[in-house]
Amino acid sequence: MRSGIMLMSLTLTFSIAFSQIKPKPTAPASVQKTTTNAYSIDAQIKPFNQGFLYLAYHFGSKQFLLDSARIGANGHATFKGPKKLLGGVYMIVFPAKNGWVECLIDQEQKFSITADTSDLIKSVTFVGSPDNTIFNDYQRKSFDIGNQINQLRNSNKFKADDPAAAANNARITGLNTEMQTYRTELQKLHPKHLLTAIFNLLKDPVVPPANQHPGGKYDSTFAYQYYKDHYWDGISFTDDRLIRTPVLQSRFDRYFDDILPQVPDSINMYADRMLLASKPSEEMFKFVLSSLAEKYVNPKFMGQDAVFVHLFEKYYLAGDADKWMNEKYKKFIFDRGYSMMTNVIGMKAAELPMIDTLGKNFSLYEYKAPFTVVCFWDPTCGHCQQEVPKVDSIFQAKWRKEGVGLIGVMTDGGKDNWLKYIREHKLEGWKHIYQTEETKDALYKANKIGYRQAYDVYQTPMIYLLDKDKNIIAKKLTYLQVDDFIEFKKKSGKQQ
Repeated sequence: MRSGIMLMSLTLTFSIAFSQIKPKPTAPASVQKTTTNAYSIDAQIKPFNQGFLYLAYHFGSKQFLLDSARIGANGHATFKGPKKLLGGVYMIVFPAKNGWVECLIDQEQKFSITADTSDLIKSVTFVGSPDNTIFNDYQRKSFDIGNQINQLRNSNKFKADDPAAAANNARITGLNTEMQTYRTELQKLHPKHLLTAIFNLLKDPVVPPANQHPGGKYDSTFAYQYYKDHYWDGISFTDDRLIRTPVLQSRFDRYFDDILPQVPDSINMYADRMLLASKPSEEMFKFVLSSLAEKYVNPKFMGQDAVFVHLFEKYYLAGDADKWMNEKYKKFIFDRGYSMMTNVIGMKAAELPMIDTLGKNFSLYEYKAPFTVVCFWDPTCGHCQQEVPKVDSIFQAKWRKEGVGLIGVMTDGGKDNWLKYIREHKLEGWKHIYQTEETKDALYKANKIGYRQAYDVYQTPMIYLLDKDKNIIAKKLTYLQVDDFIEFKKKSGKQQ
């Protein structure tokens, strides 16, 4: 049994997370009310004749359950509801949730589908949905061409210079051209069809040949710029049907992860452009903003959290997401936003009004060093117990001799455990500090943020690197990465 018809023969695997699915209860006939259904989808998937079928949809890279319908004695199950479904690629999911049949839902929302799991390609039939008939024809064509290409590749065991190999490769090229021509013709005949929009998402920009580059020869900068500038050609950011397809998320991620320069200023500029283009569509704006927030709240590269701060200040604080944020999501976004606002790379590090091991007041800005490493740690934290001795080793062996300052900030664990750990592990030469309860209470009463929020300390150990003026130049790195960063800064002369 095939696990489902794969949209356009993409080499993607869709894992449908259907945990805690509860079939929609059927009211007794005596209490059922007659309502006008905005959608009504009758499904008969052989050999299923009991249990439930499920209606699900793609959203970004995930899939979500929408509805369930009991399978009657005649093998039919009908999904229906009083509110029109949002357009996109949907799935009729089997009772055991181990496979599905895809269909398109757009303007036509009252139709029937029949299929047989013994041959999901040939058996699927739609009635009352010309959109899905077009989709079904395309699926069959794509599957047939794909099979022919695979057979040719599998049989292509000839030497490269063998005429038979050349004939096979020519046939493969011809089949690919035939499939592309089919797509192109479909798009011309049905410009508003969801498939047309999906095909545009699957297209890569074609960079002009070298003789059309500046100076008449290949220019890699021109090629990159052209590709980047034309990446979204033919794709509308007000077409929210695209959100409910399995292809938008991957194209979106590739754009921000691989195509754009990986620096916050560039990412912010292109993010703003995309958000502006999607603003007329509430659903698309929600998708773009939440996808960007998720990507940059814990970014792959140091410094890109500045993108999240930009999004937080420009869109979340402005109330642009208030309509669709639930309380849990809002709390997460605002907690992280306020924490990250204060420690973007390049900003002045927040003061650390604390007490040292001798009970004396400490001020970060009175602590002089060409570089200052700040290590937030907890003596009872298992990971800290592994990493803090390593930080001390490189400090004693190298940093201390070079004048690098090391400040250890106790986050938890209790003063007694902290002092004991410092003594037993001979953490000498550090400036060890902690915050008193009195200071903590005073900051709270004055409505000022504490060090946890100022440095976004949500786990330990956490290490920051500051320059001589206490500007943040690196953060949330391992001690080895910090050492590499110090060496880089020294060689570049930027510690001055």
